Amino acid sequence: MIKVLLVDDQMLLAEGIRSVLQTSEDIRVIGIAQDGAEALERCKKEAPDVVLMDIRMPNMNGVVATKRIKELNDGIKIIILTTFDDSDYILSAINNGASGYLLKDIGSTALIDAVKNAYAGDTILPAKIARKITDAAAMVADDKQLKLKKAFNLSDREVEIAMMIADGFTNRQIASALKLTDGTARNYISAIYLKLGVDSRAAAAEKIKSKV
Repeated sequence: MIKVLLVDDQMLLAEGIRSVLQTSEDIRVIGIAQDGAEALERCKKEAPDVVLMDIRMPNMNGVVATKRIKELNDGIKIIILTTFDDSDYILSAINNGASGYLLKDIGSTALIDAVKNAYAGDTILPAKIARKITDAAAMVADDKQLKLKKAFNLSDREVEIAMMIADGFTNRQIASALKLTDGTARNYISAIYLKLGVDSRAAAAEKIKSKV
């Protein structure tokens, strides 16, 4: 039996979700918390298997509550269930340990399946949400590259290689990934060192990271 805690300040919605989940013989809703602080206290006492967590709530929002609950008991699976598909919310929730992110327009069967799959250890991200994450990550990457380009007057290829240096790639790995000869890769890296005003890989990585 999967023990589920619902966390939502809109009781009518929460009661509806409880009714849906309890149509499954494998799921038992152990209660409803009306904010993140109450959810944290109930997790201390009752240790649910899965928490369905809203985002915007008084006292403690869903992102903070997710972080606190995972610090308390990493074994508790948390699925964000909300009306908001803002990429900042999504990334914050996932980064703080959420096992998935669902919108409240999800169908009954899909919601029950999501709870079971999260309990089994799966990550629950519908295609629409996954695209949001991908788009947000791409925007972050573009922003980092633009900052590097402006800070050190790097070419597009030099920016690409600089990011790889910061991520710990060796010369050979850079050459292989970008289909360059070892000599060409070395030439690019030497040019990057010159523009950054450094003479070692460690110093280059540190300077690059300071700008992004």
